[in-house]
Amino acid sequence: MKAGRNDPCPCGSGRKYKHCCGLLAAAAQVPSPAGSRDSGGNRRAGGAQHLIDAANALCARGRTAESVPLYRQALAIDPRSAEAHNNLGNAQLEMGQPAEAVGCYRRALALEADNAEIHCNLASALWQLGQLPEALAASERAVALDPRLSVAHNCLGLTLAALGRHEPAVASYQQALTLDPRYREALNNLGNVLRDLGRRREALPLYRLAIDLDPQRAASHYELGNALFELRRLDAAAESFRRALALRARYPQALLGLAAVLRVLGHASEAEASVRSALSVEPNNVEAHTMLAELRADRGRFGEAQQLFERARVLDPSFPVAYCGIAAHRRMTRDDTAWLQAVQALLAKPLPLGHAISLRYALGKYFDDVGRYDEAFSNYREANELSKRYGASYNRAKLTQRLARMIAGVDAAFLRQCRGLACASELPVFIIGMPRSGTSLTEQILASHPSVFGAGEVRFWDSAFVALEKAGLSSERAASLIPQMARDYLGRLAPSAGGALRVIDKMPANFLYAGLIHAAFPRARIIHMRRHPLDTCLSIYFQNFFNMARYGNDFDDLAHYYGEYVRITNHWRSLLPATALLEVPYEGLIADQEGWSRRMVEFIGLPWNPQCLDFHETERVVITASRWQVRQKLSATSVGRWHNYQKHLAPLQPLLELAPSSALGG
Repeated sequence: MKAGRNDPCPCGSGRKYKHCCGLLAAAAQVPSPAGSRDSGGNRRAGGAQHLIDAANALCARGRTAESVPLYRQALAIDPRSAEAHNNLGNAQLEMGQPAEAVGCYRRALALEADNAEIHCNLASALWQLGQLPEALAASERAVALDPRLSVAHNCLGLTLAALGRHEPAVASYQQALTLDPRYREALNNLGNVLRDLGRRREALPLYRLAIDLDPQRAASHYELGNALFELRRLDAAAESFRRALALRARYPQALLGLAAVLRVLGHASEAEASVRSALSVEPNNVEAHTMLAELRADRGRFGEAQQLFERARVLDPSFPVAYCGIAAHRRMTRDDTAWLQAVQALLAKPLPLGHAISLRYALGKYFDDVGRYDEAFSNYREANELSKRYGASYNRAKLTQRLARMIAGVDAAFLRQCRGLACASELPVFIIGMPRSGTSLTEQILASHPSVFGAGEVRFWDSAFVALEKAGLSSERAASLIPQMARDYLGRLAPSAGGALRVIDKMPANFLYAGLIHAAFPRARIIHMRRHPLDTCLSIYFQNFFNMARYGNDFDDLAHYYGEYVRITNHWRSLLPATALLEVPYEGLIADQEGWSRRMVEFIGLPWNPQCLDFHETERVVITASRWQVRQKLSATSVGRWHNYQKHLAPLQPLLELAPSSALGG
């Protein structure tokens, strides 16, 4: 998400020559514009100053449009007033007229060429116009004229960040804060550039300090919400966006931020309402159009989604999200030359890290779709290498040690301890497996049954296992937590169940907790999806998980993670009875859709329903990466896909020895 047109300009100053986003000095009363006249009846320059003061006071009260005629009258009296030219430029910039503001600032500088603050204002206007080399020159000139002017360093940081020079931008913002530690705009701007560098956690205290300095500034709450959302701290992000909206009800970017959180939390209708509110404020907001497109795609309405993505591309041809959305929700063809050229042109320019990564993934998909596999792999590899810049690395030893504790703690003895405490409910059905192993497809098939509700990916068992570890795995105290754990989990499912006999939780990573799940719900069914290891790992590598699956950006890490997945699922297989665990080969499901679909429906204890065969026609919200694929009829094109990239997959070859023959179809 980015700053909207109606957001405060991220510069800030309280100087005599008011900066575009500066703190305007309020006046108790608007001075009378009536100045003294000479003997001929003409206004003297003192009259011009009265007009300037009156205009300044109007600006301070938010009545910017009313100030413009007064500044013009002042200039009619005294055309050599640099202050009037500058402040007229500020008013025009605040009114969304940066080109007119540039003219005013240049006229002011013709009168006061060495005024650093006016150079800052000029830099801000040029920045808004996208004239970045000129903005850089103006901000560098301001710093040279007054190295102790914090706003000049902040302006320089803004321009450097826009040019993709993020590390120098960090240094400029830090210098601005050295000169003025309470500079709120610099705090937010430093937080933003750190997020662009992938250093999200470092940004959080900066946003929080900006909020401490001015709790009434809606933009600071909005920026904090963005960082929290990127870290998947969803409840906290929603709270920040709501605080921003409490301060500024018609704040488009905060409305869109809240919509993004609501979407991930599964509240699709509320998310769409929030987007609609943003569009009522800014009908041409490109982010709102792309968010609405994502919501349409979640419901399987891909034609409408494509129209909205195309509309966003027309509104702003430089907006990367629109191009990524177009590629994600249909098969690209060699006729998409305009799309290809536009994406390549965008990638030739400096971009925030997240946009560069997303466009590389989109370009990889384009080349994969058209069968240009070496070019596809090159772009996917670049996307993954860029993702590593986020700085959050995969800790192999940490996972290995965690699984060792889990295997030792959740064993046959622990399951026996839990027997008299477990919940007898058959409501939950768990679909587990590696990401990209067919979990979304399986959920879509089963959720097409009238008695089944697909709840998507329910976040619960990570924190449940942490609680067990604190209590001491295998201990009586840990076992005593199971009843409340089961009640809490059912409490998560019940609001969405709507009378369904079965509710599906398709969180793939629940393969880590299958034994714990069985301890809490011994009558619940667990379906384990298994897919060819090279197809699985390649599909993960080709998917933009926004740095959430850190092991997915490196083949050696992927090989380690897959090996640990095999180790823990082998352990669960040795513990769980056949009535609790059904293993489904993805390749088998593709080859015999009806046979495996019938077997899965029978396994979860329901009568067969033919709607499960028409799963691609089922209308429901799906927000996973596979939402387009699960709305298509089954196809074998994804089976054995790894052969197209075999020469690139040497680090993954040892995985073939870990997988049983049933997973090696294709």
